[in-house]
Amino acid sequence: MSTMWQGCLAHTDYFETRSSGGHGYGVWVTTPPGYDPAAAPTPVVYVLDGNWAVGLTAPLIVTQLDPMQALQPYIQVSVGYAGEEAEHWERLRNRDLVPPGEPIAQEYIDATEMGIATGTMTREQADAYLAELSDSRGDAFLAFLTDDLHPRIARDYGTAPSGHGLFGYSYGGLFSLYAWLSDSTLFETIGAGSPGIVGEDSQVFARLRAMGDTLPATRLHLTFNDRELLGGIPVYQNLARNTATFLHRLTAHNAPVTSALLHETHVTGLQASFLSYLRTCRAR
Repeated sequence: MSTMWQGCLAHTDYFETRSSGGHGYGVWVTTPPGYDPAAAPTPVVYVLDGNWAVGLTAPLIVTQLDPMQALQPYIQVSVGYAGEEAEHWERLRNRDLVPPGEPIAQEYIDATEMGIATGTMTREQADAYLAELSDSRGDAFLAFLTDDLHPRIARDYGTAPSGHGLFGYSYGGLFSLYAWLSDSTLFETIGAGSPGIVGEDSQVFARLRAMGDTLPATRLHLTFNDRELLGGIPVYQNLARNTATFLHRLTAHNAPVTSALLHETHVTGLQASFLSYLRTCRAR
């Protein structure tokens, strides 16, 4: 399997692992060209939704050689699902990337019903999708990244002791905000692209209120898309509107946050959001 993935993605290893909670994951590790940990150990950037994101983001490792855009070196670790579970990554991410206790917004229920009506999903698939949302465990997945996966990556790839980053998009972006609000000590920069803050009663607003004026020192970069806000799909309109509200509340507290409005749809925005994070948070 590792050889196969190296053939598809340059400088990329692949392995499968299990969390201490018993869940299985597929992990792609993409190193910079000519990486020598003995000469220059490098920080890690963890990228969520690996089954979708790895093909769009891992090839961008070559931007570290771009003479017109100097970026700090990084190793990319993309985390997704393996085997038969890879076919169900869209619903399994609901379990892993959504904060515990996150309310299920009516707009999500409406979107699944629309999917059934248009034939893009079956009733069984829609029920399974919503079932994962009703028992979300973002806390367990954060523990997997920091306590299970990172020690292995650090050992096997000789990474730097600090300077690590996290990037997530959509529900991955919601998880990124949750990790930021959890004040994890592993990450020094966090990118949250079009985070899935669909409801005004989202856990991220509650956690932000609970923190008061004591906000994390970790640098946060937020992006969202103009076509989400201006389009006619309610779930994306709410997402963009609530992301803007979250951003305004952070800037009012002088939090270490930057942002960008991208000219993309929700589906096409992942790669642009990742590049925005790299250019803003990982520039030399």
